[in-house]
Amino acid sequence: MFTGIVTGVGKVQVVNPIGEGADMRLLISTPREAPWTDNDAIPIGASVACSGCCLTVVGAAFDGFAVTVSAETLSKTTLGSWKRGTRLNLERALRVGDELGGHIVSGHVDGVGHLVSLAPENGSHRMVFSVPDELARYIAPKGSVAIDGVSLTINEVEGTPETGRRFGVNIIPHTAEVTTLGGLTPGDAVNIEVDMLARYVAGLQDWK
Repeated sequence: MFTGIVTGVGKVQVVNPIGEGADMRLLISTPREAPWTDNDAIPIGASVACSGCCLTVVGAAFDGFAVTVSAETLSKTTLGSWKRGTRLNLERALRVGDELGGHIVSGHVDGVGHLVSLAPENGSHRMVFSVPDELARYIAPKGSVAIDGVSLTINEVEGTPETGRRFGVNIIPHTAEVTTLGGLTPGDAVNIEVDMLARYVAGLQDWK
């Protein structure tokens, strides 16, 4: 489990296909500041959210870690487009007693959206994202959403199945600076995880 509070930006250093299948092994560098420098290495078997996708560490060093990504994950997230130099939002798994500063995030990406527009608004930036129709029912004003692993509050929801579903968020300068969101341009794909509570509430309504 995670909170959607990014603690550093890493980079993809190596991308290697595995065997004859479509799986992939990635070597990801970690930031050179705390909390990533507090320990010599991330333990093997640990979970790390990489731009919103929970991945298991299969190899570790003091300055990075390796993960194996399945073909299923590559096809359902933005990971299939990652290459050497791709910047990633990183978050270690939540520990009992940690501050829950964002919202409960599982690291299981629900779908891929796209940045539709970006515009300055007072001291922040207004960003509008498209969302797949099957996820639209879980998106609500003042609800939570994780975009590339970043916990954000939804401002408004608009659109129809014909015009496309969209929602807007505000990104403050700090968030733009310490995550990859500040480098997005219209058309870029992002990993979207809907609010876990919204998913379960919708599931209960389906059973009525």
